[in-house]
Amino acid sequence: MPTPIRTPSILTLLRQSLAAALCALPSLLLSVHAAAPKTDASKGDEVLTEMASAFKKGDKKRLTQLLPQARNHPLEPWAAYWELRARLSEASAREVQDFLTRNAGSYQEDRLRNDWLLLLGQRRDWSAFAAEYPNYRMRDDREVACYQLLIEHLQGGPTPVAQATGVVRRNWLAQREADDGCTLAADRLIEAKKLPPEIAWRKARLAMDTNRPRAASQAVAIVAPQALGQMQVIASGAAKYLSTAARETIATDKTGAIAQELALLALIRLATSDVETTAQLLNQKWAERLSTEQRNWVWGALGKQAALNLSSTALSYYAKVTQDSDLSDDMLGWKVRAALRASNPTHPNPRWPLVAQAINAMSEEARKDPAWIYWSARALLAQNPLPRPAVAASGPAGTLSNTPMAQALVLLESIAAPTGFYEMLALEELGRSINAPAKPTPLSTAEMLAAKQNVGLNRALYAILIGLRPEGVREWNYATNLVNSQGQSASLHGGLTDRELLAAAQFACDSQVWDRCINTSERTRSVIDLEQRYPLPFKDAVLKRSREIELDPAYVYGLIRQESRFIMDARSHVGASGLMQVMPATARWTAKKIGLVGFTGDQITRQDINIAIGTGYLKLVLDDFAGSLPLAAAAYNAGPGRPRKWRAPNEGGTTGPVLEAAIWAENVPFNETRDYVKKVLANTTLYAALITGQPQSLKARLGTIGPRDAGITVDRELP
Repeated sequence: MPTPIRTPSILTLLRQSLAAALCALPSLLLSVHAAAPKTDASKGDEVLTEMASAFKKGDKKRLTQLLPQARNHPLEPWAAYWELRARLSEASAREVQDFLTRNAGSYQEDRLRNDWLLLLGQRRDWSAFAAEYPNYRMRDDREVACYQLLIEHLQGGPTPVAQATGVVRRNWLAQREADDGCTLAADRLIEAKKLPPEIAWRKARLAMDTNRPRAASQAVAIVAPQALGQMQVIASGAAKYLSTAARETIATDKTGAIAQELALLALIRLATSDVETTAQLLNQKWAERLSTEQRNWVWGALGKQAALNLSSTALSYYAKVTQDSDLSDDMLGWKVRAALRASNPTHPNPRWPLVAQAINAMSEEARKDPAWIYWSARALLAQNPLPRPAVAASGPAGTLSNTPMAQALVLLESIAAPTGFYEMLALEELGRSINAPAKPTPLSTAEMLAAKQNVGLNRALYAILIGLRPEGVREWNYATNLVNSQGQSASLHGGLTDRELLAAAQFACDSQVWDRCINTSERTRSVIDLEQRYPLPFKDAVLKRSREIELDPAYVYGLIRQESRFIMDARSHVGASGLMQVMPATARWTAKKIGLVGFTGDQITRQDINIAIGTGYLKLVLDDFAGSLPLAAAAYNAGPGRPRKWRAPNEGGTTGPVLEAAIWAENVPFNETRDYVKKVLANTTLYAALITGQPQSLKARLGTIGPRDAGITVDRELP
C-alpha cells in the first residue's frame, strides 16, 4: 500500500464535509448509517487500507472478517464493494440488488453494476442483462456496450443496424487485448452478414502488429477456426511458418483465401523483429501469392517498423504501397513522421507532398488529431510559399477563399489555443504569442459549497488522503466526468458545467490533491483557469533551488507536473519516486555528484531531498545535451543513451539532418517519451507565462536538433 499522506486537518474537514453531504442522501441510506456501530476514525482508516490490500490479494475470507469493522466509516461503500466484488461470481442476484439499493447513487453502486453486467454477459444471461443495463450510468465500458448491442441485434432493439454494427466494429478494433463481449458481438454480426468477414482478418492484423497473438487468434477463430493450429505456429515462430507450415496450408486450402491471410499475419509478425528478412521473403516468395491490398499492408508494416527504427529506408518501403487507404492509421502516422524526418543535404526540407498524402488517407477520426491537423496545415503552407493573407482570429472559415493557403490557415485556426503542444504551435504559426488567458470570474460561495457537499468528491479526496489513491482517483473521475452534479449519466444528461468543474478543481486544490485539481480543470471547455491547470506548489523551494543551479524554474515545474502531478509519495511501476520521479540508482549517483552528504534511499520522497536530487540530475542532463530542452526531457524520461541514438547520423556514414525539434519530438519511437517531451515543453511555456507575466514562444524553446558534434564530450556516466 502507498504511504498515507498525514494531513489531519484536511481529513478532519473532509469527515465533517462528508457527514454534512450524507444528509442529502435518501432516507434508506441514512438509516443504514445511523444503525451502524461507530468507529474510531484513525482505526477505521487502518481497517480500510487493510481491506484494500486484502482485495488486491483476492483474500475473500479476510475481507468478510473485516467488513463489520468498516461500518459507518466515510469509505464504507468501498469496503462493501471489495467484499462483494471478491466473491461476485458466487453471489446471488438478490445480494447484488441489495448492494445496489443500499449504495444507490454512488460510484460503488455503478462500479459493481458494471462488473455484474460483464458477468451476466459472460454467462449469456441476456434477460437479466437487459433488465439491469438501463440503470447503468457510466456507459464507458466498451465490452458492456458490445453486449448491449448484441442483445439489441438478437431481440430487434431500437438502435439502427448500421449504427450498432459501426459501434461494435469500432469498439472491437479498439480493444487491444482479447475480450468476450466485442468478440462475441462481432462473431454474431458476421454470422448474420451484418459485418463482413474481412473485419475479423483486419482485427487479427492489428493485433499481430502490436504483439497480441491471443487477440489475433480470437479474431481468426470467428472466420477460420480450422486455422488455430497454424496461428499457434505463427505466434511461436513466424519465419518457420513461412518456410514450412505455410506450404501445407496452401495445399489444403481450396480457395487460397485463408492461406493468404495466415501468410500475411506471419509476415506482419516477422516484420516487428526483422524488417530486412521480411522484405526479402515478400519480394522473393510471397508478393505474387498475396492480393494487392495484402501486399500494401505488409509494405506498410515494414515502413512503420523502419520508421520506428529511424531508418532512412522507411520511405522506400512506403513507396511500394500502391494505395495508402489500404493502410492502418498507425502505419500512416509513421509515414507522416518518416516524411517529416526525411530532410537531408540533398532534400533540405521534409517531403511535404508525402506528409499531405498520408494524412489525407487517414480515417476521418484520426485526421481530427491536433498533430495531423497541424502538419497538414504546414504541408499546405510549404507547398504554397506565398505571402499569407491576414486572418482574423475569430473569422469564420467560410469567409476565406478556397485556396491551399486559406485552407492551411483555417486548419491552424481550428486548433490554435494557449494550451496544448500543437495548439500553441498553431498559434505561433499564425503569428501570435502565447499568453496566459485572463482568469475567469471568481467562484461564488454557492458554487464552492455545491462542490464541497458532493458526496463522491468528498469520498474520493478522503480515500486519496489516507493512501487509497487508485480508489480515490476512480471515484473522483466518476463524479467529475461520468455523471453530472445530480449523479445522472453524463452520456444521457450531459456532464458537469465548466463552472462546476472549476469548483471541483478548486476543492481538490484547497485539499492539496494537485493531480485531481489539474485533471479536472483541464476539462473545462469555454473557460480556462491557468493557475488551476498549472499550480505552483512548493514555490519557494523550487525557485530557490532552480536559481542556485541556474535552471529555468518554468522547466522544472513543467517536468514535475508531467512526472508526478505534484504527488509527494508518487511511485512509478519501475520504482521511480517522489515529486521528480527519481530512480533509486540515479538518486544515489546524483547525490554523490552534487555533494549531498549522508543521503539514504528512504529520503527520496522528502520534498527538499527529491527536489535537490531531481533538479541536480536535470541540470547534468541538460548540460550534457548542450542546453536542448527537448533532448534533456527525453533523456530524463528514457535515459540519456536513447536520445543520443535518436539523433545519430543516418546509415552509410552520412550526416543526419538538422530538424525542427517539433519534428524530432514527433519521431521519438517510444509513445510514452514522445508524449512526455511534448507535454513537458508545453508545460514549461505556460509556466513561464505564469511566472513572468510575459508573452512566450514554444518554438523558441524547442529550437532545432541535429547530429551530435563529434567535438562535444559526452558524460557516459549519466544513468
